[in-house]
Amino acid sequence: MKGVLRHPFRFAFQSLCLGAGLLLSFIDFAWTILLRGDRPVNVARCLALHRAARRCLRSIGGSIVVEGPPPARGLLVSNHLSYVDILVLGSITPAIFVAKSEVQHWPVFGWFAKQSGCLFIERNRRSDVARINQLVASRLQENMLLVIFPEGTSSDGSDVLPFKSSLLEPIVGLDHPLSVAHISYTLAEGDPGQDICYWGEMTFATHLLKLLSRRRPVATVRFAPIDARPDCRKELARYLHGAVRGLKSSGLPHGERAFPVNA
Repeated sequence: MKGVLRHPFRFAFQSLCLGAGLLLSFIDFAWTILLRGDRPVNVARCLALHRAARRCLRSIGGSIVVEGPPPARGLLVSNHLSYVDILVLGSITPAIFVAKSEVQHWPVFGWFAKQSGCLFIERNRRSDVARINQLVASRLQENMLLVIFPEGTSSDGSDVLPFKSSLLEPIVGLDHPLSVAHISYTLAEGDPGQDICYWGEMTFATHLLKLLSRRRPVATVRFAPIDARPDCRKELARYLHGAVRGLKSSGLPHGERAFPVNA
Protein backbone atom coordinates (compact mmCIF):
# COMPACT_ATOMS: atom_id res chain seq x y z
CA MET A 1 0.00 0.00 0.00
CA LYS A 2 2.97 2.34 0.46
CA GLY A 3 3.41 2.68 -3.30
CA VAL A 4 -0.28 3.52 -3.74
CA LEU A 5 -0.09 6.25 -1.09
CA ARG A 6 3.18 7.58 -2.48
CA HIS A 7 1.93 7.77 -6.07
CA PRO A 8 -1.89 8.05 -5.87
CA PHE A 9 -2.34 9.77 -9.26
CA ARG A 10 -0.19 7.24 -11.10
CA PHE A 11 -2.05 4.41 -9.39
CA ALA A 12 -5.45 5.90 -10.25
CA PHE A 13 -4.50 6.52 -13.89
CA GLN A 14 -3.03 3.07 -14.48
CA SER A 15 -5.96 1.43 -12.67
CA LEU A 16 -8.41 3.23 -14.96
CA CYS A 17 -6.38 2.25 -18.01
CA LEU A 18 -6.27 -1.38 -16.90
CA GLY A 19 -10.01 -1.39 -16.23
CA ALA A 20 -10.69 0.06 -19.67
CA GLY A 21 -8.35 -2.48 -21.26
CA LEU A 22 -10.08 -5.37 -19.50
CA LEU A 23 -13.51 -4.10 -20.56
CA LEU A 24 -12.42 -3.80 -24.19
CA SER A 25 -10.88 -7.25 -23.98
CA PHE A 26 -14.12 -8.69 -22.58
CA ILE A 27 -16.00 -7.30 -25.57
CA ASP A 28 -13.25 -8.50 -27.92
CA PHE A 29 -13.41 -12.05 -26.55
CA ALA A 30 -17.18 -12.20 -26.96
CA TRP A 31 -17.09 -10.70 -30.45
CA THR A 32 -14.21 -12.90 -31.61
CA ILE A 33 -15.68 -16.18 -30.39
CA LEU A 34 -19.15 -15.44 -31.74
CA LEU A 35 -17.90 -14.21 -35.12
CA ARG A 36 -14.76 -16.28 -35.58
CA GLY A 37 -15.72 -17.37 -39.11
CA ASP A 38 -13.90 -20.47 -40.32
CA ARG A 39 -11.15 -20.29 -37.68
CA PRO A 40 -11.12 -22.98 -34.96
CA VAL A 41 -12.39 -21.64 -31.64
CA ASN A 42 -9.01 -22.23 -29.95
CA VAL A 43 -7.23 -20.16 -32.59
CA ALA A 44 -9.79 -17.36 -32.20
CA ARG A 45 -9.34 -17.38 -28.42
CA CYS A 46 -5.56 -17.34 -28.79
CA LEU A 47 -5.68 -14.26 -31.01
CA ALA A 48 -8.08 -12.53 -28.61
CA LEU A 49 -5.63 -13.17 -25.75
CA HIS A 50 -2.83 -11.70 -27.87
CA ARG A 51 -4.76 -8.44 -28.25
CA ALA A 52 -5.85 -8.42 -24.59
CA ALA A 53 -2.28 -8.95 -23.38
CA ARG A 54 -1.05 -5.98 -25.41
CA ARG A 55 -3.84 -3.75 -24.06
CA CYS A 56 -3.20 -4.72 -20.44
CA LEU A 57 0.57 -4.40 -20.70
CA ARG A 58 0.20 -1.00 -22.34
CA SER A 59 -2.18 0.10 -19.56
CA ILE A 60 0.52 -0.35 -16.92
CA GLY A 61 3.12 1.44 -19.04
CA GLY A 62 5.04 -1.73 -19.81
CA SER A 63 7.45 -2.29 -22.67
CA ILE A 64 9.39 -5.27 -23.98
CA VAL A 65 12.87 -5.86 -25.32
CA VAL A 66 13.03 -8.99 -27.48
CA GLU A 67 16.19 -10.92 -28.33
CA GLY A 68 16.11 -13.80 -30.77
CA PRO A 69 13.28 -15.00 -33.02
CA PRO A 70 9.94 -15.50 -31.20
CA PRO A 71 8.38 -18.84 -32.17
CA ALA A 72 5.03 -18.88 -33.95
CA ARG A 73 4.06 -22.51 -33.29
CA GLY A 74 5.17 -25.59 -31.44
CA LEU A 75 6.35 -25.60 -27.83
CA LEU A 76 7.95 -22.83 -25.79
CA VAL A 77 9.56 -23.56 -22.41
CA SER A 78 10.21 -20.54 -20.20
CA ASN A 79 11.17 -19.52 -16.69
CA HIS A 80 8.32 -18.10 -14.61
CA LEU A 81 8.35 -14.96 -12.47
CA SER A 82 4.82 -13.57 -12.39
CA TYR A 83 1.37 -13.51 -13.93
CA VAL A 84 2.83 -10.59 -15.89
CA ASP A 85 4.78 -13.21 -17.87
CA ILE A 86 1.55 -14.15 -19.64
CA LEU A 87 0.98 -10.52 -20.65
CA VAL A 88 4.55 -10.27 -21.91
CA LEU A 89 4.72 -13.50 -23.90
CA GLY A 90 1.13 -13.10 -25.06
CA SER A 91 1.95 -9.61 -26.36
CA ILE A 92 4.87 -10.86 -28.42
CA THR A 93 3.18 -13.79 -30.13
CA PRO A 94 -0.25 -15.49 -29.97
CA ALA A 95 0.02 -18.45 -27.59
CA ILE A 96 -1.85 -20.83 -25.33
CA PHE A 97 -0.51 -21.30 -21.82
CA VAL A 98 -0.32 -24.34 -19.58
CA ALA A 99 -1.06 -22.94 -16.11
CA LYS A 100 -1.65 -24.24 -12.60
CA SER A 101 -5.31 -24.89 -11.83
CA GLU A 102 -5.41 -22.18 -9.15
CA VAL A 103 -5.18 -19.46 -11.81
CA GLN A 104 -8.71 -20.14 -13.06
CA HIS A 105 -10.08 -19.03 -9.68
CA TRP A 106 -8.35 -15.63 -9.67
CA PRO A 107 -10.74 -12.66 -9.91
CA VAL A 108 -11.14 -11.25 -13.44
CA PHE A 109 -7.83 -12.65 -14.72
CA GLY A 110 -9.00 -16.20 -14.08
CA TRP A 111 -12.01 -15.62 -16.32
CA PHE A 112 -9.80 -14.32 -19.11
CA ALA A 113 -7.44 -17.28 -18.68
CA LYS A 114 -10.34 -19.70 -19.12
CA GLN A 115 -11.78 -17.83 -22.10
CA SER A 116 -8.39 -17.68 -23.81
CA GLY A 117 -8.10 -21.47 -23.82
CA CYS A 118 -5.44 -21.92 -21.11
CA LEU A 119 -4.82 -25.55 -20.19
CA PHE A 120 -5.07 -25.92 -16.42
CA ILE A 121 -3.12 -28.72 -14.76
CA GLU A 122 -3.72 -30.15 -11.29
CA ARG A 123 -0.13 -30.21 -10.10
CA ASN A 124 -0.89 -32.47 -7.14
CA ARG A 125 -2.60 -35.13 -9.29
CA ARG A 126 -0.18 -37.25 -11.27
CA SER A 127 -3.12 -38.74 -13.16
CA ASP A 128 -3.88 -35.32 -14.64
CA VAL A 129 -0.79 -35.54 -16.87
CA ALA A 130 -2.53 -37.93 -19.28
CA ARG A 131 -5.41 -35.48 -19.78
CA ILE A 132 -3.01 -32.59 -20.42
CA ASN A 133 -1.04 -34.77 -22.87
CA GLN A 134 -4.13 -35.20 -25.02
CA LEU A 135 -4.97 -31.49 -24.94
CA VAL A 136 -1.41 -30.49 -25.81
CA ALA A 137 -1.35 -32.88 -28.78
CA SER A 138 -4.68 -31.51 -29.98
CA ARG A 139 -3.53 -27.87 -29.84
CA LEU A 140 -0.27 -28.67 -31.60
CA GLN A 141 -2.21 -30.28 -34.43
CA GLU A 142 -3.81 -26.86 -34.95
CA ASN A 143 -0.30 -25.36 -35.43
CA MET A 144 -0.57 -23.30 -32.28
CA LEU A 145 2.15 -22.20 -29.84
CA LEU A 146 1.97 -23.70 -26.35
CA VAL A 147 3.89 -22.15 -23.45
CA ILE A 148 4.98 -24.29 -20.51
CA PHE A 149 6.52 -23.06 -17.23
CA PRO A 150 8.23 -26.24 -15.95
CA GLU A 151 9.57 -24.67 -12.74
CA GLY A 152 6.09 -25.38 -11.40
CA THR A 153 6.00 -22.10 -9.50
CA SER A 154 7.24 -18.53 -9.81
CA SER A 155 10.33 -16.97 -8.24
CA ASP A 156 12.08 -13.64 -7.65
CA GLY A 157 14.22 -14.12 -10.76
CA SER A 158 17.56 -14.45 -8.97
CA ASP A 159 17.95 -17.91 -10.53
CA VAL A 160 16.06 -20.41 -12.66
CA LEU A 161 14.48 -23.03 -10.40
CA PRO A 162 14.95 -26.72 -11.29
CA PHE A 163 12.46 -27.95 -13.88
CA LYS A 164 9.87 -30.51 -12.80
CA SER A 165 10.16 -33.33 -15.29
CA SER A 166 6.50 -34.30 -14.81
CA LEU A 167 5.44 -30.97 -16.32
CA LEU A 168 7.46 -31.79 -19.43
CA GLU A 169 5.81 -35.18 -19.94
CA PRO A 170 3.38 -33.77 -22.56
CA ILE A 171 6.25 -32.80 -24.89
CA VAL A 172 8.50 -35.87 -24.62
CA GLY A 173 8.82 -37.52 -28.01
CA LEU A 174 6.71 -34.95 -29.85
CA ASP A 175 7.99 -33.96 -33.27
CA HIS A 176 7.16 -30.27 -33.11
CA PRO A 177 9.32 -27.12 -33.03
CA LEU A 178 10.75 -26.52 -29.56
CA SER A 179 12.09 -23.22 -28.20
CA VAL A 180 13.18 -21.82 -24.85
CA ALA A 181 12.80 -18.34 -23.40
CA HIS A 182 14.11 -16.40 -20.44
CA ILE A 183 12.17 -13.45 -18.97
CA SER A 184 13.61 -10.75 -16.72
CA TYR A 185 12.28 -7.40 -15.51
CA THR A 186 13.62 -3.95 -14.68
CA LEU A 187 11.90 -0.92 -13.17
CA ALA A 188 12.52 2.82 -13.35
CA GLU A 189 12.07 2.73 -9.56
CA GLY A 190 11.56 -0.11 -7.13
CA ASP A 191 12.68 -3.73 -6.88
CA PRO A 192 11.50 -6.02 -9.73
CA GLY A 193 11.94 -9.06 -7.49
CA GLN A 194 9.28 -7.70 -5.13
CA ASP A 195 7.20 -5.37 -7.30
CA ILE A 196 6.81 -7.40 -10.53
CA CYS A 197 7.76 -10.96 -9.61
CA TYR A 198 4.87 -12.73 -7.88
CA TRP A 199 6.14 -15.51 -5.64
CA GLY A 200 6.27 -16.98 -2.16
CA GLU A 201 3.47 -15.89 0.16
CA MET A 202 2.43 -12.84 -1.87
CA THR A 203 -1.30 -12.31 -2.35
CA PHE A 204 -2.66 -11.41 -5.77
CA ALA A 205 -4.66 -8.30 -4.77
CA THR A 206 -1.84 -6.74 -2.75
CA HIS A 207 0.71 -7.43 -5.48
CA LEU A 208 -1.52 -5.96 -8.20
CA LEU A 209 -2.00 -2.75 -6.18
CA LYS A 210 1.76 -2.44 -5.84
CA LEU A 211 2.34 -3.12 -9.53
CA LEU A 212 -0.15 -0.43 -10.59
CA SER A 213 1.77 2.17 -8.60
CA ARG A 214 5.09 1.44 -10.33
CA ARG A 215 6.51 3.30 -13.33
CA ARG A 216 7.77 1.94 -16.64
CA PRO A 217 8.28 -1.80 -16.09
CA VAL A 218 10.46 -3.27 -18.84
CA ALA A 219 10.56 -6.98 -19.69
CA THR A 220 13.54 -8.48 -21.50
CA VAL A 221 12.72 -11.74 -23.26
CA ARG A 222 15.40 -13.88 -24.86
CA PHE A 223 14.40 -16.67 -27.25
CA ALA A 224 16.39 -19.57 -28.68
CA PRO A 225 15.32 -22.56 -30.80
CA ILE A 226 16.16 -26.08 -29.63
CA ASP A 227 17.23 -28.52 -32.33
CA ALA A 228 18.36 -31.77 -30.69
CA ARG A 229 16.46 -32.95 -27.61
CA PRO A 230 16.73 -35.96 -25.27
CA ASP A 231 13.91 -38.51 -25.33
CA CYS A 232 14.12 -39.19 -21.58
CA ARG A 233 11.85 -36.90 -19.54
CA LYS A 234 14.37 -36.24 -16.76
CA GLU A 235 17.23 -35.65 -19.18
CA LEU A 236 15.01 -33.29 -21.16
CA ALA A 237 14.23 -31.34 -17.98
CA ARG A 238 17.94 -30.93 -17.20
CA TYR A 239 18.76 -30.05 -20.81
CA LEU A 240 16.07 -27.37 -21.12
CA HIS A 241 16.88 -25.98 -17.68
CA GLY A 242 20.46 -25.50 -18.78
CA ALA A 243 19.33 -23.82 -21.99
CA VAL A 244 17.12 -21.33 -20.12
CA ARG A 245 19.87 -20.59 -17.58
CA GLY A 246 22.22 -20.02 -20.50
CA LEU A 247 19.86 -17.36 -21.86
CA LYS A 248 19.78 -15.71 -18.43
CA SER A 249 23.55 -15.33 -18.30
CA SER A 250 24.02 -14.29 -21.94
CA GLY A 251 24.47 -10.65 -22.86
CA LEU A 252 22.31 -8.80 -25.37
CA PRO A 253 23.83 -9.12 -28.85
CA HIS A 254 23.65 -6.61 -31.65
CA GLY A 255 20.35 -8.18 -32.73
CA GLU A 256 18.47 -6.64 -29.80
CA ARG A 257 15.27 -4.83 -30.72
CA ALA A 258 12.44 -3.15 -28.87
CA PHE A 259 9.05 -4.76 -29.28
CA PRO A 260 6.40 -2.14 -30.18
CA VAL A 261 3.80 -2.74 -27.45
CA ASN A 262 2.51 0.81 -28.00
CA ALA A 263 1.68 0.11 -31.64
